[in-house]
Amino acid sequence: MTKGTANLTLSVKNLSHRYSAATGVNAINFEMRRGEVLGLLGPNGAGKSTTMRMLTGNLAPSTGSVFICGVDLLKNPGTAKIHLGYLPEIPPLYLDMSVDEYLRLAATLHRVASHCVESAVKEARHRCGLDGRGRQIIGTLSKGFQQRVGIAQAIVHSPDVIILDEPTSGLDPNQIREVRHLIRALATCSCVIFSTHILSEVENVCDRVLIMHQGDIVFDRKMDDIHQQQIRLDVIFTDLTQKHEGTEGQRQ
Repeated sequence: MTKGTANLTLSVKNLSHRYSAATGVNAINFEMRRGEVLGLLGPNGAGKSTTMRMLTGNLAPSTGSVFICGVDLLKNPGTAKIHLGYLPEIPPLYLDMSVDEYLRLAATLHRVASHCVESAVKEARHRCGLDGRGRQIIGTLSKGFQQRVGIAQAIVHSPDVIILDEPTSGLDPNQIREVRHLIRALATCSCVIFSTHILSEVENVCDRVLIMHQGDIVFDRKMDDIHQQQIRLDVIFTDLTQKHEGTEGQRQ
């Protein structure tokens, strides 16, 4: 096994989803490796949410496959999801529980061994800057700290693939900066995908950017290459997502 193969954590092959009147995602392909942070960009209706729902096993694809650490998500969803952490756009929080109670529940649901739950909760709390907040009721926390709890539940089982949907939505500038640092720290042990509408988020956090439009991947490039070529990401985004705007209505 080569080093590149060993570090491969996510493989998406010909992944599609068709709705009754339109194609939501059209045979996309990409791979990710440990240590990589990928920003998923696209206008509304581009297929980002559909893609993320398929990657997390919450929506069955019409065609194609998703392999997480070599495990087929469709054929062995339980095993594959052991390697997967997910934060939806609206964090699935129980506001009347304390932080520790909620993280213990998340650890149990993620099949963390009972004798490892407390240490897993402590580690996730620490990584997400929640030390000293374990006994606090989630509903009394600020939105920024609630977002941290949401990320903590996604990583409490030390997944190899972390998927975050709009993780900085509604946060103030200080909270956004803190979440950016957290995402970079998470990538030391995992690969991270996060969806956003904010181009500066991708420029400041990601190693790689993937742009979707009308269900297709229209751009997939490393940030280093973009910087070396002195290409403006906002120009690329506008050009690629407006190019076929005249035909968009025909596909919907």
